[in-house]
Order: sequence, then structure tokens, then C-alpha cells
Amino acid sequence: MSSDFIERKYRMSQDEALHSPCVRMCTLDDDDVCLGCGRSLEEIKGWAAFSESTRAALLLRCRERLAARPRFGDW
Repeated sequence: MSSDFIERKYRMSQDEALHSPCVRMCTLDDDDVCLGCGRSLEEIKGWAAFSESTRAALLLRCRERLAARPRFGDW
């Protein structure tokens, strides 16, 4: 499966992501960061209680985390 296919399949709008950025690929790495959405375990647990502005800021951090990871097929 190509990384482009996976990217398209799991792309979502900002409104959807603010509700929950979960892409149903829930697997935590050694640092307790989800390989699917890029949130830390603490961010996942607290997501529902965070304000919209906090969620938006966390989404940027999650994107940075995911961008810094090796992509599918790049290992």
C-alpha cells in the first residue's frame, strides 16, 4: 500500500480534526506517541477537556511529530 493512498485515506478537515484527530491507527511508540494521529498518550486522554484553541495548537504539534517520522516504505 503506497504512502499516498494512506495519506488520502486519512486526510480530514480542520473541523473533523478538532473534534478528534484519530485516524483509527492507534499504536503507541516507545515515547507514548500515537503512530496514527501523532498525539501523546496524555494528549489523547485529555483531548475532550481541551479548549478549541488548545486542540488547534496540539494539531500543529502532532503534524510536526508525524512529519519528523519515517514514512511508510521509507524504513
